[in-house]
Amino acid sequence: MINGKRVLGVIPARGGSKGLPRKNVIDLDGKPLIGWTIDSAKGCPYLDRVILSSDDAEIMRIARDLGCDVPFVRPAELARDDSPAIDVFIHALDTLTESYDYLVVLQATTPLRIAQDISACLEICEKEKAPACVTVFEPRHHPYWTFKLDDNQRLEQLMEGEIPYRRQLLPDCYALNGAVYVARTDWLRETRSFLTAETRGHVMPADRSTDIDTWRDLMWIQMLLREKKSEARAA
Repeated sequence: MINGKRVLGVIPARGGSKGLPRKNVIDLDGKPLIGWTIDSAKGCPYLDRVILSSDDAEIMRIARDLGCDVPFVRPAELARDDSPAIDVFIHALDTLTESYDYLVVLQATTPLRIAQDISACLEICEKEKAPACVTVFEPRHHPYWTFKLDDNQRLEQLMEGEIPYRRQLLPDCYALNGAVYVARTDWLRETRSFLTAETRGHVMPADRSTDIDTWRDLMWIQMLLREKKSEARAA
């Protein structure tokens, strides 16, 4: 609860991942991937309840073993590749008997977020009286230096205007990292999106923003964790 408002945390984790099969339960440094998100959710003092939304028996069993509430089985029509994510979140709100003022969505595939990132998003919403806040990071490749190719292999700018060739002249930019999505539930039902002109952003460092979608992503995070352990031992 934050300022008297009830907060629900939802961890969506279906069983049919394609890029990295069974990624939600794959081992990451001795713990199932989904366990990292469950732990960060448990550490956030504002979350009144944290639940899993899944269609997969193994994911649900592991989540329960790790102390996560699993109050329902996600319907098959909400677990397809083309199922709208917003429908998954509205289903969770509609299925529970109690009501909440805020919904917090925590994707298991961004495991290095910490409890303070979740808290920060909720605090920004309250401080700014904003209906939504999401986590972002500074991407390695700036959109001013990004192009698309037409049918004749000609470069087309994605950003309008003159291209700054010195990094120091580039404006600050941020990309979604998928770690935390927060919204007022009444506003979310109305807009059916976390992203509007009213949405605020909480900046996370790049080393906590990696999203696991492929084996390469998994190996990158494993390397980051090894480096952190080495640094901790050296300190």
